[in-house]
Amino acid sequence: MPTNKSFSFMYFRSLNECIMSDHANSERTKQQVSPKDSPNTKVSQDATPTTQQIVIGFYNLENLFDTQNDPNTLDDDFTPDGFKNWTPKRYQNKLRKLSDVIAHLGSTETQDAPSLLGVAEVENFKVLKDLINTKKLKEKNYGIVHYDSPDERGIDVGLLYRKDHFKIIDSKNIEVFVETEPGVRDRTRDILYVEGDLLGQRVYLLINHWPSRRDGAELTSHKRITVAQHNRAMISAITKENAKARIIIMGDFNDGPHAESVKNHLVKDDFYNPMQFLLTRYEGSLNHRFEWYLFDQIILSNSFMRLHSNPMQYVKAKIENDISLTEYNGKFKGNPFRTYGGRKYLGGYSDHFPVYCVLKIREA
Repeated sequence: MPTNKSFSFMYFRSLNECIMSDHANSERTKQQVSPKDSPNTKVSQDATPTTQQIVIGFYNLENLFDTQNDPNTLDDDFTPDGFKNWTPKRYQNKLRKLSDVIAHLGSTETQDAPSLLGVAEVENFKVLKDLINTKKLKEKNYGIVHYDSPDERGIDVGLLYRKDHFKIIDSKNIEVFVETEPGVRDRTRDILYVEGDLLGQRVYLLINHWPSRRDGAELTSHKRITVAQHNRAMISAITKENAKARIIIMGDFNDGPHAESVKNHLVKDDFYNPMQFLLTRYEGSLNHRFEWYLFDQIILSNSFMRLHSNPMQYVKAKIENDISLTEYNGKFKGNPFRTYGGRKYLGGYSDHFPVYCVLKIREA
């Protein structure tokens, strides 16, 4: 297709020719070809690309359990008679609060809800179905990708996607084994792989929730490195088939953007991690003992970073830490307003803030 510069040259050449022609021919041309039907006018209109912005996000939903006891998992605390006294009323309140956050995530930039949202700490397919059927989300027409993982507590990752924006091509759960001690293997949460068409562009998603630091960051770091290596193996398999693949890695990594597992084993020179610039002494996606961390991240392959002739381009990244999602007062003021503080029911959203990226879509 000719460039805009070419169109401008054609236009001025045509104009000069008209000026040089005699008045009678000029008038006859005006009568025969109206401005509406002018070939030059039509080409100029067609050459102007339309653009729109969309949001892709990630949100750790902090123990989104239903109220039913599952005998195959350790979910007893989240039942009406359990340690947390998790009642239907509290469950519905959490769904309502989470749906409000999701419906407005990134709306400052797009005036719409996210096209894609990776989630963590969800018990099963049912809780995601209940979530997308809330008043705030039902009209957004979300679909769900979810597989049960081997987590002992029964918490999984999943994907919510706008059906009018994203069409599923393939999905599967990737099993991951880690060593709990030398020579002893154990399964951790699966990686969710989803391939689909996002507004005309093929996109590959890897959604993660890496092993926790509960037994110490250093003692458990090898587990997170193992999961990072599994992600890299998936990336190699994808790029072997499609060297310019658009790949999005997202999740709660239980490590920050500068940790060894992320910086040295996951993000290499073929990827860009915008989250590395968002973590400060005063901001992060979660707070532990008065220190901010940014475990929740969205990482993009370099195909999103190309500036010219790029139909799907990275614009910006952000932590959604609006004051409405925070503790209003007390010593934890500014922290994420969580559902529980130990055993005490607080009635908040989550102990994590959501994060998101804005992408610009160009349609010729």
